[in-house]
Amino acid sequence: MVLPFLGGGRDKPGPLDYTRRWWMRGVMALALVFLYAPIAILVTYSFNDSRRTIVWRGFTTDWYVAAWNNDRLFEAFTNSLLIALAATVLATVIGTMLAIALWRFRFPGKAAVEGGVALPIVIPEICMGVAMLVFFARIGWPTDLPWPFNLSAITIAHTAFCFPFVTLVVRARMVGFDRSLEEAAKDLGAGEWQTFRDVILPYLKPGIIAGALLAFTLSLDDFVITFFTSGPETVTFPVLVYSMVRFSVTPEVNAASTVLIVITALVTVLAMTLQRPQKLADGG
Repeated sequence: MVLPFLGGGRDKPGPLDYTRRWWMRGVMALALVFLYAPIAILVTYSFNDSRRTIVWRGFTTDWYVAAWNNDRLFEAFTNSLLIALAATVLATVIGTMLAIALWRFRFPGKAAVEGGVALPIVIPEICMGVAMLVFFARIGWPTDLPWPFNLSAITIAHTAFCFPFVTLVVRARMVGFDRSLEEAAKDLGAGEWQTFRDVILPYLKPGIIAGALLAFTLSLDDFVITFFTSGPETVTFPVLVYSMVRFSVTPEVNAASTVLIVITALVTVLAMTLQRPQKLADGG
């Protein structure tokens, strides 16, 4: 007879072993269908040869041509991409620098700074939008600037909203950093900048890319903050789509949304490709 305390008998399944059960697989399949079925339907009906989005009449690409020739839609789409790119660059630089400062240094008021960084994440987005509206109105920020400077208020607001996410992601990456690598680089004669460039920055690369991708996605599809900070002559893709769907969802909107999904997917693939050498170097 095998005694239980010696490890004999039948082992109880661990938490991850339940994924082998049929009911758990069914729940996972339903969750995936719930998440991705609407996207698949949107992409499918962007090729529908009918103005009614609920009736399939045949395959066509005319709606992509119509969306391309729609000046208002094309302008809004371009504005959203420019704002997202600018906000991503600014948020990534600010968020990375702040994450390194919070990880490395101790200074008075550090807890207050950490709480302030988390504030844009936890407060309702509409409060952030109203706060930015009051701020720009108080300082008298001009709204009649020429393009693309008329997008500056939205870009600043998106940067203020996105950089805390970059800070959290990069700082979480820095938790596992071995400080002995930095000390070894300095013992071998490397200066502060060379140590940062050759030791710290390569280690931070996956976190920086992940944070930048998160900032790009948040900025690209933001509606609430954009709605409160955009000028009368400034329109972005989410705001324009909102104004269009109040009457009806046209296939042009489906086509433009599909292009936006493709761009987001390409950015994700690019980010994964850039992170792959670091994973191989880490032994992953």
